[in-house]
Amino acid sequence: MNQSLKSRLRSGEQTLGSWITLGNAGIAEILAKAGFDWLVVDLEHSTMSIADAGELIRTIDLCGVAPLVRLTSNDPNQVKRVMDCGAHGIVVPMINSAEEASQAVAATCYPPRGTRGVGLGRAQGYGVRFQEYLRWQASEAVVIVQIEHHSAVEAIDSILAVDGVDGFIVGPYDLSCSMGIPGQFERPEFIAALERIKRGGIQAKKPGGLHIVEPDPERLVRARGEGYLFNAYGVDFRFLDVGARSGLAKARGRE
Repeated sequence: MNQSLKSRLRSGEQTLGSWITLGNAGIAEILAKAGFDWLVVDLEHSTMSIADAGELIRTIDLCGVAPLVRLTSNDPNQVKRVMDCGAHGIVVPMINSAEEASQAVAATCYPPRGTRGVGLGRAQGYGVRFQEYLRWQASEAVVIVQIEHHSAVEAIDSILAVDGVDGFIVGPYDLSCSMGIPGQFERPEFIAALERIKRGGIQAKKPGGLHIVEPDPERLVRARGEGYLFNAYGVDFRFLDVGARSGLAKARGRE
């Protein structure tokens, strides 16, 4: 297996990742070689299949970057399939309780620690590295919970207390919608919710972060300066759109 992302999270090291929604291995390879520590293959808000995700996981992994998968839901069957593809861990949307967090952790590991069924896929070297993988999955599978509902903010301490939860990412749009202030990120109550989440992470000694969707380096620098250690920067289609539009604007401005 590649260098453990889990050990980096445990040590409090700042790591930086990005998001992939376009099921193209070339895009995954470009981003993997750009210098990110981890990349999330997004099944929740994309048209990707498990087969598409498997190809991206393989590409990212072979580039020496940790592949994670954002699930469509907290579904143990989907967890089993993406982990067998070789994902180093999962990002689980809409975790609102410690019980839900515990279910996500259990789905990544074989019994007796977890509930995951045992198969021989790419992760296990198609059977050749089963014993190696058996040791790895017991202690190194990464589980990142998404905090994106006001009920999760209220339960943040118990969620992050779950053994096997390695960190969190805030889902700002869903969180603001659940609070009745969609997209209003400057509202005092939203800022207070972020502070409560961050305080919970500090108390639990588990890294958390924001998804800086727009490729804005200054906002990323601010997030890191605010103490967020597990940030996602950009998303494939925004890199493409922003690069194309800004280049054309500059070129046309010189006409």
